[in-house]
This record gives sequence, C-alpha cells and structure tokens, in this order.
Amino acid sequence: MKNSTQELRQAFIRYFEQHGHQAVPSSALIPQADPTLLFTNAGMNQFKRVFLGEETRAYKRAVTVQKCLRAGGKHNDLENVGYTRRHHTFFEMLGNFSFGDYFKKDAIQFGWEFLTQTVGLAKDRMWVTIFRDDDEADQLWKKVGVPASRIVRCGEKDNFWQMGDTGPCGPCSELHFDQGPSVPGDDRPNGEGDRVIEIWNLVFMQFNRDAVGTLHPLPKPSIDTGMGLERLAAVAQGVYSNYDSDVFTPLLTVVAARAGVRYGEQEQTDRSMRVVADHLRAITFLMADGVLPSNEGRGYVLRRILRRAARHGRLLGIVEPFLYGLTEAVVSQMAVVYSEVRSAAATIAEATRGEEERFIATLDQGLPILNEMIAKARSTGNKVLTGSDVFKLYDTYGFPMDLMGEACREQGMTLDEAGFDQAIEEQRNRARKTGGFVQEIARPAIAELAGRVGTTKFIGYDRLESESLVQAILKGDRLVKEAAEGDEVEIVLDVTPFYAEGGGQVGDRGLLLGHEGQVEITETTRPAPTVILHKGTVTKGRIREGEALHMTVNATTRQDAQRNHTATHLLHAALRDLLGPHVKQYGSLVGPNRLRFDFAHFRPLSSRDVDEIETVVNHEVRKNERVATEVMSIQDAVAKGALAFFGDKYGEQVRVVTVESFSKELCGGTHCRQTGDIGLFRLVSETGVAAGVRRIEAQTGSGALAQMKQLETDIRELSNLLKVGQSELVAKTRKVMTQLKDKERELEEVKLKMAGGSAAEAMAKTIAGVQVHVQRTDGLDVNGMRALADQLRDKLKSGVVALGAANDGKVSLLVVVTKDLIARLKAGDIIKEMAAEVGGTGGGRPEMAQAGGKDPARLDSALEKVFGLVERMLER
Repeated sequence: MKNSTQELRQAFIRYFEQHGHQAVPSSALIPQADPTLLFTNAGMNQFKRVFLGEETRAYKRAVTVQKCLRAGGKHNDLENVGYTRRHHTFFEMLGNFSFGDYFKKDAIQFGWEFLTQTVGLAKDRMWVTIFRDDDEADQLWKKVGVPASRIVRCGEKDNFWQMGDTGPCGPCSELHFDQGPSVPGDDRPNGEGDRVIEIWNLVFMQFNRDAVGTLHPLPKPSIDTGMGLERLAAVAQGVYSNYDSDVFTPLLTVVAARAGVRYGEQEQTDRSMRVVADHLRAITFLMADGVLPSNEGRGYVLRRILRRAARHGRLLGIVEPFLYGLTEAVVSQMAVVYSEVRSAAATIAEATRGEEERFIATLDQGLPILNEMIAKARSTGNKVLTGSDVFKLYDTYGFPMDLMGEACREQGMTLDEAGFDQAIEEQRNRARKTGGFVQEIARPAIAELAGRVGTTKFIGYDRLESESLVQAILKGDRLVKEAAEGDEVEIVLDVTPFYAEGGGQVGDRGLLLGHEGQVEITETTRPAPTVILHKGTVTKGRIREGEALHMTVNATTRQDAQRNHTATHLLHAALRDLLGPHVKQYGSLVGPNRLRFDFAHFRPLSSRDVDEIETVVNHEVRKNERVATEVMSIQDAVAKGALAFFGDKYGEQVRVVTVESFSKELCGGTHCRQTGDIGLFRLVSETGVAAGVRRIEAQTGSGALAQMKQLETDIRELSNLLKVGQSELVAKTRKVMTQLKDKERELEEVKLKMAGGSAAEAMAKTIAGVQVHVQRTDGLDVNGMRALADQLRDKLKSGVVALGAANDGKVSLLVVVTKDLIARLKAGDIIKEMAAEVGGTGGGRPEMAQAGGKDPARLDSALEKVFGLVERMLER
C-alpha cells in the first residue's frame, strides 16, 4: 500500500534524521519523567525537563514516534471513541523538537516539505492557521508557498500553547487538510464537521509567562510539534475515517470474524467494532508497559477501557471472554515497531481473560436488571433513569456508572447523576452512623506541641546513640514538667536517632537515660510532620523537661528491621524482573520479626515462581552488594530510574536507596549497609488479599533461620506420627489424604441421600404459578446443601428452593431461584428476610444466595416465612 502506516513512520524518522535530528525511542505510557501525569499524552512529555531548562541532552534536535494514551484526567477521549471517525484512546504521535536550536523558519519549512513532498499531499488542499498576532509566521508560510487566502488567524483558544499557568509558552501554527466536498463539514479550518481536519501542530515556544501573566521572551526559543499517525495515515491513504486506514482494518477484520458480522453494513455494529478495535490497542500497550486492571489510578482507567470493550462485544453478540484472544492481532501488527508487546503477549492475554471473566459475572447479574429499568422508564415516557435505580445497580451488583450511562445514551436516555450522588452520600452517612465512625482529629496536645517546639531532627541513619534535650513530656493528653517511675509517657526531643514509624517500617525501641531516671521506649511515631514522639514507661527515678538524656536505640530490633526493609526492596525488584513491570507495591509492613509486601498481580504465584523469587533474592544477598543512599530532587531521582508511582506524594527532596544495578527506590526508611547483612531470605507465604492484589510474607536473618528449624522439627514430628522415614513422608501423606477424601465422600453421599428422601422435613407450594420448595436439612454442611439445591432445582425446572440447616448451634441458609424467574424474584432479597429471622446476615447473586444465623430455635419460622415472601414479591 502506498503510504502505509509503517512507511509513514519510517519516512518521518528518516526525513528528520536527514535534517540533523536524533531519533529518540518512544518513552513508556507511564511517564517516568513526571509521576504527576496519569499517562504519556504527547511527544514532548519525555522532554519536559529539557524544555524547562532542568536537564540537557547530547543533542539539540530530536525526532520521535511516541506511544500516547488519552483516556483519563484532563485529556480524555474515551467516551467519544467509536462514535466519531477520529477519536482514539491509544495513538502514536509523530514529533520533531528543537531545544534552543532552530525556530519558526525551519519548523515551518520542515512541516510543509514533509507533508507536500515526502508524503505527497496536494498543496492546494492544505490550510494553515496561525496565532492572531504572529506576523512572523504569516510571512514564513507565504514564503514556502502558502497563499494568503489559505492562512487563517485564530485566537488563544486554538493557536496559543502553554505548559501551565506559568512557564514556557508561545503561539502555534496548525496544518489542516481539506478532504473534499464529499465529507460533511465547513470548508475552512476549525469549523463544523470533518471536511477540513487538523493534521500537525507546530508550537513555537518563545515566551516565559510569569506569576502575574506577563510574557517575557525566552533566551533560546524552542520547537515542539505533534502529529497523530492515525490521522495522517487516513489522509495519506485517501480515506475519510481513521478506521478505514491500514492502522485499523486488520483489527476490524478479526473483530468482525469473531462476531460473525461485516463491518460497514450497520452503524450500530460498526460503532461497537470500532470501540473493540481501538480498545484492544490500548489494553495491549497499557499492559505491556506494566499497568493491570485495578480500582485506582492507571489501573482503573485500564479496567474501564477493557470493560467498555467487553460490553460492546456483548452488543455484537459475544457473551464469552474474547478480547484476550484478539490481543494477539495487535501484537502481530505492532511488535515489529514495539518489541515490548511481543515479550508481554502471554501476560496481556492472561490478565485480559481474568478481567473479562470477572466482568461477565457482573454483566450477567446487572444487564437484565438495567434493561428492565430502561424499558420500564421508557414505557412511562420518562427519558431519565432515576438516581435510586442507578444506585441500586451500582451498589448491589457493582455495575459501572460509565457503562450505565452509555447504555442509556444508546436508548436516547440520560442518568440522574444528581440523584445518584445523593444516594451515595446517604449511604456514606448511614455507614458513619452504624459504624460509629468519628472523623479522626489530631490530639490537641500534639497540635500545641507542633506550634511550641521546633522540628525534631532525625539523625539515626548512621548512628544509634545521641545526647538530646527533652523538649516536652506528654502524660496522656496533658503536658507535664516531669514524670516519675511507673508513668507512661510520650517524650519530644530536639534530636533523635530513633526512627519514627513510616513507609511501612515500624518505629524504633530503646532506652533514654538521664541523671535521675530511665525510660524504656517501646514505640516511636510521627503524629505531625515536625513532631517525633518516643512512647514508653519510666522504669527508674524521674525525668524532667529541659533535661539532657542519653538515647540508645535497641540495636538488635533496628538491625532486624533494616534486614527486612532492604530485603523488601530486593523482593520488589525480583518480582518486577520475574513477573513483569505491572508489579507495583500496594503496601508493606517492615518489622524486626518479619516483612509483609502487598503488590499488584493478576494470579497466584506458582510454587516455581516462589522458589525462583526466593532464589533471586538470596543470590543478591550472597553477592553482598553495597546499599547506597542519596538525597536529590524528585525529578533527578526519576530521571535516574528510581521507581515513582502516579498518585504517591513526594516532597521536593527525596531519599533514593540503590542496590547496585538491581534495585533503585524512593525510601525514607533505614537499611543495611551491604546486602550480605540480610544473611538469609525465606518466603513464608503468598496469598491473595483482593482482586489483583497478592501478599507475600517473609523473614530474614535469625528469623528465617528459626523458621527453617521449626519446619525441620515439624517434619520430624510428622514422620514419627505417620511412622515413615522423612523421604517417604509426601507419598504417605498423599495416600492418607486420598483415603480420608474417599470416606468423606461416602459420608456426604449418605447424608445427601437421606436429605433427598426426607419428605417429612420438606414443604412445597405453588404460588401464582411458581413452584416453591422449602426444606430443613440438619446434618448437611454448606456444600451438601448446595448439592441438594442443585438436585431440587434440576427437578423443578422452574421455581424457588429454600434450605435451612442447624448444626453446632449455628444456622446455614441457602436460596436458589431458577434463571427464568430472577427478573421477578431475587434470591438475595429472600435470604435477607430469612437471615433477619435467625439473627444473621447474608446475600448473593439473584439466582443463588447464602446466609448464616445465630438462633437455631427460629429456623422453622424463617423457613415458613419463604412462602409469604415469594407471594409478596410476585404481587409487586
């Protein structure tokens, strides 16, 4: 194909290389140069510090093809994708840059020459816009051959760019292309429709705006340009829509084949196919750059994109997971340019499938109810879905607000967002009241201290002892002048070697010694930014305000905590190396006796993963590498490769902890001097704590050794109990477990058979044509009740099954509703009423719900209640 996307990429890079530009690889979609930015959304992001004069490069001219995403924050095109021909989430931006080198003349010459000569766009179909006061740009455009009639002056809204309220800024000039009268729209730039569309924006960075808004000329003006590759490809290939270019046609082909439809025959299915094709690219590239679906930050944006694509798949008739299989089409198309998508292909497919499966469960529950709500509203002539209905779907079934809004939009309806917000606030108020929630207020004594004493200086990174002056003594919430033996106190000092709890690391313990007394410190905290409290008990004599104390940190607990903290950094690095860049710390606890590390990952670790992680960390320990610390600006830290995450708060100056080339993190905690100080690392457990969040617990040093010795003791004891040698222990245990499971299965079969034939304990009625089976099933556990419910449901074909059992003083309840009835009867609604009767709570899906209770004496009453509940629900 003439002017294929790949040819345009290569031609752009080649053209600017021939004009003295350095080809710079695309940076990641996660902007490492600016942790405050959600996603890389322009080519200039990776050069921001260069433009601000904070960094220099070995070159003054650069050219890039940059991966970008606009689906969150200020720049958000998500809701428009699929509905227009030119909006995308993921896209590639072509850009050329000058850092104080060439300026307007060359930028204009390059832009015009590349589009009209290299690409071959017709000169008489080109338009140019300039800032209203930019006479210099006007003359330069005329000089390259643009007629005055094709140059349009515009205001600040369209043709003046600035990085922020203050800082570098300047006029810009845009190149537009007239697609011809067959395309709807005005025949001039910035009009209605798509006939004349912007292709390339040239920013002339020539001013610095100060705090009062005055523009001052920059000593070295610069150039920043940006052109969407997808839009250029459409124009160069002579097609009206970006989706008709070779960027998207391969993807639309595989989507159409999967859905069993043809693109271009019906606008509604075309729109859904465009959404899926676009979102597949965003999903693939976000995951390749280390983002996983979650409920916050970048992960939440990815979750919205993926779930929006899944819902449009359902509109195309695809009801099972399918996106994960189509990500390979993106990988095949883009790996030649971006090798990272090929290396991450398996992770992308696996994580996508997991998220699809979770979302399908949500849709299966929520979509029928949403469709019923919409139909009911439309039947009464109402074009607004009420806030209470929206809240019920959101709160009970986890149905996403944005998908509800889109479903309403497709039916010509809107959401009552104000009513929804009110329902959310009412729920929060109820939660506060029922939970006894009281907003935490800083202790008055702490606020007084912060204003009265100076900042406590921490000096404990390189020493464990110091001489300090007592600034204040807190006894409870009272400031006192002195404390005597037996008093529990919190002491503020001018300087301290005691580390205050923070960054996941627990506070130090130790001793304070005065002329007349001694305080044993059990906890060190920082309740206010400037205040460090040493909490403990006066164990001898007395201490006074203003007294000089000798402070000694407990070296054993500090060193053990340091081992665990440095090991946490090694663990984090090992996880990212072995599992992928999507691994992100979600929380940690670093104490003297153990470490706990929560991180983003989409599946449990295999035993092989666990072994490999433990091996890698211990390898770094044995290398005995230096652990270096350095204080620098957050910008310098990120530029040097330190991990920084969007949403985390950092000061102007940060502390960077580096383990040679293996790990580099921002951290204020205390650490070993060498990795060999850790001694030994043992990974104790790996579990899940939430969807997409895993937890590792581990031990180091003497704790790890003690754990190994305990395991050896347990193995010896098991060997003695089973009367086999240690080498035969696993085989013998398997045999015993198999025998035990066989006996348990036989017992459950007997119980189930007895319960199934227990007509005396069952009650059955037909209510308004609905069969209702109620039965008491004492002796059956929850699994047995489920098995019996399945039997009864299959036997009824259509109806309601309610079971209850009293075992060991506790009540178990189970309700099943066949799928044909869930629009009228919800298992969760029935079981809530039953559970209340036996002093319990419960819930579940519309077709199946479980509950527990504490009052077996009320079980019969709860079961008898079912018939009346079903009757009332059917009458509604």
